[in-house]
Amino acid sequence: MKRTMAVILAGGEGERLSILSGVRAKPAVPFAGKYRIIDFTLSNCVNSDITNVVVLTQYNPRSLNDHIGLGRPWDLDRNNGGVKLLQPYIARGRVAEWYRGTADAVLQNFNVIEHDAGDIILVLAGDHIYKMDYQPFIQAHRRKRADVTIAVRQVPLAEASRMGILALDDADRVVEWQEKPKHPKSDLASMGVYVFSKRALRKWLSDDRFDFGRDVIPAMLDGGARVFGYHFDGYWQDVGTIQSYWEANLALLEDNAELDLYDRDWLIHTRSEERAPAQVGPTAQVHRSMISHGCMINGTVVNSVLSPGVRVDVGAVVRDSIVMFDSVIRSGAVVDRAILDKEVVVGPGAIVGDGPDFDTPNKQEPTRLNTGITVIGKRSIIPRGVRIGRNVKIAGDVKANDFPSRMVKSGSSIESARPRGAAARVAAGKSAPETRAALAVEASTNGREPAAVGGGRKSASAGRPEH
Repeated sequence: MKRTMAVILAGGEGERLSILSGVRAKPAVPFAGKYRIIDFTLSNCVNSDITNVVVLTQYNPRSLNDHIGLGRPWDLDRNNGGVKLLQPYIARGRVAEWYRGTADAVLQNFNVIEHDAGDIILVLAGDHIYKMDYQPFIQAHRRKRADVTIAVRQVPLAEASRMGILALDDADRVVEWQEKPKHPKSDLASMGVYVFSKRALRKWLSDDRFDFGRDVIPAMLDGGARVFGYHFDGYWQDVGTIQSYWEANLALLEDNAELDLYDRDWLIHTRSEERAPAQVGPTAQVHRSMISHGCMINGTVVNSVLSPGVRVDVGAVVRDSIVMFDSVIRSGAVVDRAILDKEVVVGPGAIVGDGPDFDTPNKQEPTRLNTGITVIGKRSIIPRGVRIGRNVKIAGDVKANDFPSRMVKSGSSIESARPRGAAARVAAGKSAPETRAALAVEASTNGREPAAVGGGRKSASAGRPEH
């Protein structure tokens, strides 16, 4: 595998994940408590003995760059090979522009690929959850002397219109291709994972072919290139929507879950700070849940996934939910069928996910929030006693005085007011510890408990990426 370079496409905006990808690239969104989505692709590379990796970033790259760093958690901090993070850049004689698609992203960085000694280029999506050994995939590509080999799998027909759909002959050669068809002819879909011979990639990339699925693969088929499929039957999930993201997380709680995170032979590596073990107090009840290190549980947690540092106080209930790093659920509060981003505080007696009207879509994002899941943005503070319905979107950094009433109807949205006070100090460049201290002061003046920001303890988020 030393003749293989992996190119991970990690620059997508991921709009269908609503506010979860509003402050970070989709591959940097937390998953399964302690991980990020891109951890699975990076771990697949190193577990497949591919240690020459290029990550192409673009949209909101700060969190992703901080997370990957020099690549040490994946043993990719190497002098030869290792991981390189590349972003769009201005070149002499070329108009500055964003990547226009997946193929254009590779083309704009082809000088890095060209100077590598390898003859095989593995092009990977950085925003899918899957475990895959790339070695048999690459061996099949070599065996068939293919120009490109596409990893394929069967998907539900209801999801096929979001993907590249293809047909194979008896020799697994691609004979038909539809890119995101409204009426798919089959359920055999591209995973967005390709093996290219370098000479073929050099030949078929061009300035007028922006996307692999829409432009490059059809051009190769029309031009008589050797395009093959490779059947993959393992776990693979596109978590590109709020519903699929929520389902994939909660599926980890099932007996004999399809995605085995406890497989010692195929570890998923991540950047993980040192924290104390999770603590389950005398009043706690925990049922079928994933509790990460640093959590302090004194309430009830049912069928939920909690990231490191989450606190659930006495009498609080978290049910069918995903709660990210360092969020706090105060006494008597209820969080039901919701996703809470990092450092959210739910005040005493508040209810997040209230009522039976699961099918009332969000007015701002009706195609993204329509299955009863309420989403709360990063660092928002939910005041005491507020009742929030279904399919509600609470933006990041929302505070008590942003709520017009104690009842937030299903399908509503709450936005943060114009930055002022502590939020304005953030814009002025305050450090994270200074900002948290300022928020505590502002919380007290707004009638909220200062402890709602840090709970009287040192924040566990110091020294790790803010997004």
